[in-house]
Order: sequence, then C-alpha cells, then structure tokens
Amino acid sequence: MDRFDAMLAFARVVETRSFTQAAQTLHMSKTTVTQLVQQLEARLRVKLLNRTTRRVNVTADGAAYYERVVRLLADMDDAESSVTRASSAPRGRLRVDVPSPLARMILAPAFAAFHARYPDIQVHMGVSDRMVDLIDENVDCVVRGGDPGDLALAARHVGDLAIGLYAAPAYLADVGKPSHPGALESAPHHIVGFLRSASGRILPCTFRRGIECVQVLGRYAIAMDDGNAYLAAGVAGLGALWLPHYMAAPHLASGELVPLLEDWSIEPMPLYLAFPPNRHMSARLRVFIDWVVELMEVHAPLAHGNVRAQG
Repeated sequence: MDRFDAMLAFARVVETRSFTQAAQTLHMSKTTVTQLVQQLEARLRVKLLNRTTRRVNVTADGAAYYERVVRLLADMDDAESSVTRASSAPRGRLRVDVPSPLARMILAPAFAAFHARYPDIQVHMGVSDRMVDLIDENVDCVVRGGDPGDLALAARHVGDLAIGLYAAPAYLADVGKPSHPGALESAPHHIVGFLRSASGRILPCTFRRGIECVQVLGRYAIAMDDGNAYLAAGVAGLGALWLPHYMAAPHLASGELVPLLEDWSIEPMPLYLAFPPNRHMSARLRVFIDWVVELMEVHAPLAHGNVRAQG
C-alpha cells in the first residue's frame, strides 16, 4: 500500500462523501479507491468510514484522522512546490461557480489573459446565483455577493460592488420618478425583486442620506433568482431595480436605464470568494484567487482598502 495514495484517497472520500466521486477526481477506479481506504483502515486498526448504500459518513476516529491528514498533505505539497515552482506552472482542472453577470461582463472577457498566463489550467465555470454545496458537488470555490453566510467555509473578501437604483425610461414614463426610497413600497411604484436562493426571500435595499436611513423591500410583480434575468426585466420596464454599477453602466450609456435617487447612497455589496477550509488549496486555486482579486481591484475595489477572511 502506498500510504500517500491511501491518505489522499481517504481525504477525498471524506470531502465528497462518495467513493465514486473521489475516484473521478483522483482519476482512479472506484475499486482502487475502496481498496486503498480498506488497507488504510487495516493498517490503523480503526474504522474510518461508515458506508451505506446512499452515503459515506466519517466516524469520530476518521474525523480526527482526517484533520491530521489534510495538514500533512498540504505540508507535503508545499514542500514539493517550493522545489518545483521555478520550473513548473500550475496545471489541472479547477471547478468554480460564479454569478452569471460577473461571468458574462467581467470574468469571461478577461479570461484570455488568465489562460495566457496559465495555459495548463482548465477551468470548469458554473454560472449561477444558486447555493452550491462545495463538498458534495466537488467545487473548488464560489464567488458570491453579500454575506458569505456558511460558517463552514473559508471566505475571502475580494471586492465591494457599488450599488445604485435604476429604472427604464418606459417605466418612468408610466409612473414617474420616485422622490423618496419609501415611495417604492406603495402604488404606483414597484420594483423587480431579486430572490436569494438560500432563503427564497426578496433581497432588500438600505438607502442613506445624512442621518436618514430607509430599508426598502418594495412592491413587485415579478422576482428573479438570476442576475441576468433580473437585469433584463428592469431594462424591459418591469420595475425599478438596485444594481451593481458594473451591470448598469452599458445600459446607462445606451439610454436603456436611468439613475434614480442619486442624492441617496446605498451600502456597497461585499463580494466574497469562498472555499472549503480543510481541503488542501492547490496551486491552481491560489492563482485563480489571485486573478479574481486583481480583477476586482479594477472593477469593484474594496470600500475600505482591507481584505477580510472568514473560516
């Protein structure tokens, strides 16, 4: 038994909770992964995993052993990287999930530069605003706006999205411009609602002017859980909407959207990059994170010039 392969197989089974998924990510057969874990258990004389037809769960002994294993694997990889970094480049497949407008308007247009810098990295980019289970879906990292929420994840604060209130000329021709944020709560005004996938609730917005602070939920006829669809509904005149400036900019230039309540400010939306805290961070994930940070310094700089970490 190769102890390194056995520990790697065990760690990946714990992270994916599946022998099949662990085998796929390690490019091994399921039989090989199963045998490696069984041999490891035999060597340690401890049951590390409980297996059922539907799920694989780690035992108490297995959980304690896993914590030691991931640190050991990370130390080994760092030792190898320190020797080979000068002569080799990050390589392999990286699975990420990002909001659809961010992918369409910032990440995809800039990706050619990332590929030129790291030609041996293949990025599988999921494009969604849904909740992603990084462990079960074997995703390396996600980029999300707002509170990262899941305390089981490590999160890096990579940017702050400046927010504004906008509406289409057709909407304003029908109902007029609101004079106060509170007007969005009653007829004839209405908004396009944005649904948070985690809770299924509408995302509210807080407006500030001097000492006055108003939180608005808004009346709505339609609510969306996808950023691109949400923007399209606003451009179509279905209601006012609060948007990151980078999403609104091209539609302001074309006249499809008009800014509203410009004497009020809206708190920027923090942008986080989250990843499993106990999984070894590969060189390819490190350089991807650095690339996202570089892009956000241009498109969504931190409001207070600091980077916060969680997890």
